[in-house]
Amino acid sequence: MFSELFISAFVTLFVVIDPPGCAPIYAGLTKQASAAQSRSMALRATFIAAIILLIFAFFGEPLLSALHIELDSFRIAGGLMLFWIAFDMVFEKRTQRREERAEKIAAQSGSGPEIEDVSVFPMAMPMLAGPGAIAAIMLLMNEAESAAERIEVFVALGAVLAITAAALVAAGPIIRLLGDKVEAVITRLLGVLLAALAAQYVIDGVKGSFGG
Repeated sequence: MFSELFISAFVTLFVVIDPPGCAPIYAGLTKQASAAQSRSMALRATFIAAIILLIFAFFGEPLLSALHIELDSFRIAGGLMLFWIAFDMVFEKRTQRREERAEKIAAQSGSGPEIEDVSVFPMAMPMLAGPGAIAAIMLLMNEAESAAERIEVFVALGAVLAITAAALVAAGPIIRLLGDKVEAVITRLLGVLLAALAAQYVIDGVKGSFGG
C-alpha cells in the first residue's frame, strides 16, 4: 500500500520534527494564552513550518550555496536562540516580561494582557522547521527520482505536520488540567530539556563545521 520511500520519508520526518517532543514545550510557551489563541498559534506555526520546508525542498541547495551558508551554521544559530528561550522558561523571565508588558498596556489603554506570539519563533523555526528537518527534506527530495516519488515525500511531510498540529493543539488543555503548581514544575523541566536540545544543536553544528 505504501512505498518504501513514503515510509522512509514519514519515519525520518516524524523523528526529526518530533511532534510528541515539541507539544509539551509549546504548551509551556503558551500557558498564558487562551485556548483559541493557543490553537491559532499552533496552526499558524505548522503552516509556516510547512512553507519553510517546501521552500527548502525546492530551492534549498542553490539558496544555501548562493549565500555560502552551511546547515551546520543553522544548527549553531538555532541552538543559541533556543537556549535563550530555555533560559527564560527555567527562570520565568518570559513570565516576568509578559506581566510587565501587560501592566503597561493596561495602564495605557485599559485593554487585556498581550499574549506573545510564538508561532514564528521559536515554534515554526527552529523547532519544527529546524536544521534537522531542512536537511531531511532536502535529502529526501534528492532521493526522489520522479514526480510521483516527490509527491510521496510531500504527502509524508503533510501527514507528519498534520500530526504535529494536532499534538500542539492538544498539549495545552492537557497541561492546564494539571493545575498551576504542576504546570510551573513542568515548564521548568521542559526548559531544561529545551536547553539540552539547544546544546545538542550547537554541538552537532560545531562537530560538522570542524569535521568531528
